[in-house]
Amino acid sequence: MTILIEQPVLYESHVEGKNVQVVETNELVLDGGFQVPKYESKDGFNAPENNAFGQSFRDYEAESERQKGVEEFYRLQHINQTYDFVKRMREEYGKLDKAEMSIWECCELLNEVVDDSDPDLDEPQIQHLLQSAEAIRKDYPHEDWLHLTALIHDLGKILVLPSFGELPQWAVVGDTFPVGCAFDESNIHHKYFKDNPDSKCPAYNTKNGIYTDGCGLDNVAMSWGHDDYMYMVAKENGTTLPSAGLFIIRYHSFYPLHKEGAYTHLMNEEDIENMKWLKIFNKYDLYSKSKVLVDVEKVKPYYLSLIEKYFPKKLKW
Repeated sequence: MTILIEQPVLYESHVEGKNVQVVETNELVLDGGFQVPKYESKDGFNAPENNAFGQSFRDYEAESERQKGVEEFYRLQHINQTYDFVKRMREEYGKLDKAEMSIWECCELLNEVVDDSDPDLDEPQIQHLLQSAEAIRKDYPHEDWLHLTALIHDLGKILVLPSFGELPQWAVVGDTFPVGCAFDESNIHHKYFKDNPDSKCPAYNTKNGIYTDGCGLDNVAMSWGHDDYMYMVAKENGTTLPSAGLFIIRYHSFYPLHKEGAYTHLMNEEDIENMKWLKIFNKYDLYSKSKVLVDVEKVKPYYLSLIEKYFPKKLKW
């Protein structure tokens, strides 16, 4: 069975063979002792400015055949993603009683999911995961935890499969945002939040809502989807990935934060440090999809070794 996901984000293939200039970044040492490299490779990944339609990436105002479907997706998401709904989902999926399997088995299971949001890329999901991971591996060869993070960041999309609840698309994909506080206007199609019950709740409709300045994103409830689910699975199964890896998994769809700069008042110092890694990762996640396929069997031994290093043999899902 193939499940189609209409994830409302445009991804296109990138132009290969171009060099990028050396880019200096802030050095950062994480809890696990991992350090952001000061320079990217001069022969590293080059992110294009426009997609195949000649439009900017994530341009939700551009005319296209999919825009009505994308807007309807966000209408449903914005109405239904309430604080109570998120609480129920975290309680239900926090039981981790849906399956027991390895990370690689989940990668193969995800091949039953085809992302229908990408009209020029209908390859199996494992190809996007490996394309992102391999692009990062080339530019950051010594950060093996980041390679593995790229491989597993979208595994939570299995939520659309019948054995994992067959959740509606608005509860699996799309941009994420905090619940329990006011919905920032930087959220895509913000107008539909007016029909979200939380918008009328005095406890939830102020800037901070139930939170406090600097409380840390780990203490903030996020809209439910594949990001939060995979974060929960990794954390509860005792992964040894550094905190930046878990941060990337949980917040890679939190575009209001890492693209628009919203909700920063909720961040603590660790969030600010980890955000540097998320910004590095995001370029590869958003722009690395390509029709040039990765030889799965060739790279599989490398990623199996990383899985063994950072995860138990079997995980509860």
